[in-house]
Parts: sequence; C-alpha cells; structure tokens
Amino acid sequence: MKTETVELKDQWRGLLEKEPKLRIRDAATKLGVSEAELLATRCGDGVTRLEGDWAALIKEFPRLGRIMCLTRNEAAVHERYGEFRQIDFFHGMGQVVGHDIDLRLFMHAWKYGYAVTDRTPEGERQSFQFFDKHGNAIHKVFLQKESNYGGYGELMNRFRAADQSTEQPVEPVSPPRPVLPDAEIDVAGFQKAWLELKDTHAFYMLLQQFRVAREQSLRLAPEGMTQRLSLDATRVMLEQAAARQLPIMVFIGSPGCIQIHTGEVTNIKMFGADWLNVLDDEFNMHLHLPHVASAWVVRKPTTDGIVTSVELYDAAGENIALFFGKRKPGEVEDARWQALVAELPVKEIA
Repeated sequence: MKTETVELKDQWRGLLEKEPKLRIRDAATKLGVSEAELLATRCGDGVTRLEGDWAALIKEFPRLGRIMCLTRNEAAVHERYGEFRQIDFFHGMGQVVGHDIDLRLFMHAWKYGYAVTDRTPEGERQSFQFFDKHGNAIHKVFLQKESNYGGYGELMNRFRAADQSTEQPVEPVSPPRPVLPDAEIDVAGFQKAWLELKDTHAFYMLLQQFRVAREQSLRLAPEGMTQRLSLDATRVMLEQAAARQLPIMVFIGSPGCIQIHTGEVTNIKMFGADWLNVLDDEFNMHLHLPHVASAWVVRKPTTDGIVTSVELYDAAGENIALFFGKRKPGEVEDARWQALVAELPVKEIA
C-alpha cells in the first residue's frame, strides 16, 4: 500500500471520527478525490474489486431476491426496492423493466465495480457498487434482510478481480462542451421539428441534430411547449400528487443509469429548508433544493397526444430529475396529471 493511499485512508478515518454519519460521496468531495478512489482504499477491508462483463453480472441479479437500487446525481437520490426482472441488453444499452425495478443502462459508462460490506448500527450491509472512468458512482444495489446472501457471495467470488490493490486510477473529467449561442441555432427548423415529434424518445436525437443543449432547448421551444416554473413547484407537485392519489413517474439519472419509479407517492417530507423527500415503503427520493436552478413544464407531441413533464436543472444546465404522469406507449396522458401541472406556480418575470 503506497504512502499516498495510507494517508488518504487515514484522512477518511479522521473525517468519520468528526462526522460519523458522513457519506462516502461527501467525504470524497472533501478530500478532493473520486468516490471510487476512496472506496478502493478499503480493498481487503470489507471491499472486493470486481472485473468482467457487467451485463453478465447484472443478468444474475434476479438471484439476489429483494434488494434496494440506488441511482443518484449531485442533486437527487432515487432509491427503489424490489427484484430484478425482465433484463435485456442490446447495442451497448440495457434495460430492466420489472414491476418494481425499472432501469435504463448505458453500459459504455460502466468501468469499475466493487462488492462492499459496510458496518452500520443495524449490522453489516452488503452491496454491489459501480463507477465510471472518472470514479463517479453510476449505480448501487444493496441487499435487504430477505435477500439471497449466498447468491451474493457466489457472484462476488465469480467476478472477483485478481487485482485487489488499494489504488484506483481514474481519468480526469473533461470540461463540458460549450453551448452554442442562440444566434447560431436554426431556431425555426428546431421548432418545426419539435412540433412534428411522434415519440418522446426522439427528442434526444432532435437536440443532437440541431446542436441544442438540453436546457437551452426549453428557452427556444415553440410557443406553448414550455413554461418556466417557480422553484417551489416540485414540492407543490409532489404534495398534490399525493393528495390526489395520482400515480406519477420519477426519473433520476447518473452518467450510466436512469432509474424510474412508477406509482403513487404518499409521504412527502421536508428536512430543514434544503431537502425535499419522498419517504414511502418501496420508493425514496431525496432532492437537494439548493442545487435546483430552474424548473420547467415541457410538452412534447406524440402519436398518443401531448406528453407533459416537469423537469429540473442545475446551474450548469444539467438535468436533475424528470416527472411524468403514469402512462405507457399507446396510452393517452392522464388528464388529471395535465390539470395538476397546469396549476403549478410559475416563475414570476422580474
């Protein structure tokens, strides 16, 4: 173990002595390293580095039984309980579309994996954790009391890497691609193409075609297709969805995974002024409100009619979360969701 690694592990231990509840992601930020680099210092101490075909490993996850999946970004955390079912991979993409666990996987981003045993006040907690080439967390799968621990151990041993060193080299994060000025965008062509959309999944290709950034597109949208909301609109939306027993869809993504909850939300709680939470039995969401720089209503035409979303963005224009009314392709959007969105507080123009 190199001196730098020993020092990093000691610094982490020192932080935990001062802040016992400090999460590893926050500790890594304070220490100026990635989460994967920090986690690797524990190899041989409750952490096992994995290697192999991640798709093949994910296909084995139904063996684990009931688990909790966690996907997060800087501003939002999505936790969903259930079992892995209906797993498929194609052209570097993957999906899990079971009743409970609903994921879209972008496998080009999946670089490192670990099996982790954490010591908690409730006892040991096992998980599989995956990271991108920069050491940023992509997705985590936590075992529950009723999970198949024998299956977990077998998978850990099968995918155990020969290299169990306490260092994890990572690549530096590249600066974001600059956003084209509005004057360089074919706005008329972009708006026409927006109005001709047949499927919400085609929107990403539309952005690529016209070289428009995600949040920039909301400013340049056809009239009536977007509206800026008050930053309090997310809390209002969740509280109203709960009060009306209206099932919704909650999308939160990391660099290599989008995790989706579909269903009702019931227990909406604020922790202080900064954290907006959904605390239900099978679904938890934690949204750090100071990270939310803008909120929008977005409407897209499809062959099934208009599909409406509430979308949150950070100060860099990166998407934090998407909210939809519950629907499937081929179904018309729920009029109750449209009515709820129409009632949300809009941003006042200064």
